Amino acid sequence: MGEIGGRQHRKQHETQGQGAIAVNSMDHGMQGSEGRAPEDEANSLSLFGAVSLGTGVMIGAGIFALTGQVAALAGDSFPIAFLFAAVIVAFSAYSYVKLSNAFPSSGGVAMFLKEAYGLGTATGVFALLMYVSMVISESLVARTFGAYVLQIINLEPTSFWIPALGVALLAVAFMVNIAGNRAIQASQGVMAAIKVGGLAVFAIAGLWFINAANFTNGSQGTETFKSGGFLAGVALAILAYKGFTTITNSGGEIVDPHRNTGRAIIISIAISAVLYIALAVMVAGNLTLTEIIDAENFALAEAARPAFGNAGVWFTVVLAVVATASGVMASVFAASRMLAMLTRMKEVPHRHFRMPGTLRTHAMVYTVAFAIVLTILFDLRRIAALGAIFYLIMDIAIHWGILRHLRSRIDVRPTIVVTAIVLDVIVLAAFLWVKASEDTLILIVAAAGIALIVAGERLFMWSHTDSDGTMDM
Repeated sequence: MGEIGGRQHRKQHETQGQGAIAVNSMDHGMQGSEGRAPEDEANSLSLFGAVSLGTGVMIGAGIFALTGQVAALAGDSFPIAFLFAAVIVAFSAYSYVKLSNAFPSSGGVAMFLKEAYGLGTATGVFALLMYVSMVISESLVARTFGAYVLQIINLEPTSFWIPALGVALLAVAFMVNIAGNRAIQASQGVMAAIKVGGLAVFAIAGLWFINAANFTNGSQGTETFKSGGFLAGVALAILAYKGFTTITNSGGEIVDPHRNTGRAIIISIAISAVLYIALAVMVAGNLTLTEIIDAENFALAEAARPAFGNAGVWFTVVLAVVATASGVMASVFAASRMLAMLTRMKEVPHRHFRMPGTLRTHAMVYTVAFAIVLTILFDLRRIAALGAIFYLIMDIAIHWGILRHLRSRIDVRPTIVVTAIVLDVIVLAAFLWVKASEDTLILIVAAAGIALIVAGERLFMWSHTDSDGTMDM
């Protein structure tokens, strides 16, 4: 994968060692060994705040948005799909913990890719895939917010109101993020406590009412399941956990980042995995597979109805509103920081269009605007599929970068990293196989998106690089 980087585009950043680039004096707005940006508020995020951000994205984008879609692919085994996804993510998280401890920064994945592949096309392409997948997650969660709100407020047509409510949530998330880190940490802390505590109570109570017959109603015999649907479901369930990468974008602002960034990743994954699996079992035990698939975008609310009636539906919707709002706010926080870091690295072009404020503020405007467009144009199923494809490709690139370029700089166990790559490749291949048979358009869109990112990045590098390899922005 490193070969895609082409020529390194700054004369002052010469290739050293195994493809790593030493950035002299961090001259692109990144400051110090922590990779901080000028807008960073050092030590402004506690370990609890970082965990709140991670669980905010994961729980908001996970169990509420994806339960029905994972069930449609994996059949009766969808709770096991969430378990398998947690195992795969655990292997994957090993790399991010090691990278976060070694290179904590506000750029997160962008900084990791730069350390592995150097400044150039490879870093730009893979980082943009991650950035796009983050914005896709914002859109996914924003539409999920709209779908749950409409369970208690009767507004027609839903085709208008679901994206409209999602756009409204994105606007609110923008305002909270503009208010600064303290506002984010305070809001995320409160919402994390509400949703984690509420969902734990909901899962425990719902488990008392499960019907064992619902766990096996013959779905394992379907063609989708036989043709790799379970592994495809695992690939989609991984998307529910990818919010842990949000924490890596906060490394320049977390207290004691060399220790707490990795710890926050581990804690947030563990909390989310326990909740996901418990809730998936509860849903599977209270609804038939057909009912889950029919509900799809609001499966948890429907699962509450048999046991708790309308009161349970209201309780679930309130939790969903809190969780999805929290998820969008945390995702905007992380995605805008990553885009700002890519801009400082001069991996992407930037125009301020006479907007006031810092570079990070501009990145936040672009991020929210992009998410609004996706929220309006795409339905939940296709948004989730695109996010899963882009994320898994980027994830493989992260692991490969460690094996190929960073083993001499960070202490890792190669067998764990290789296992993470193999697992990613298996579930990505299964997901693409299933989508090729049932929704070819999404593969065309994904391929076009990747081609556009690669072509755009190559053109940007070529158009701003002198014949001697010096880039003039």
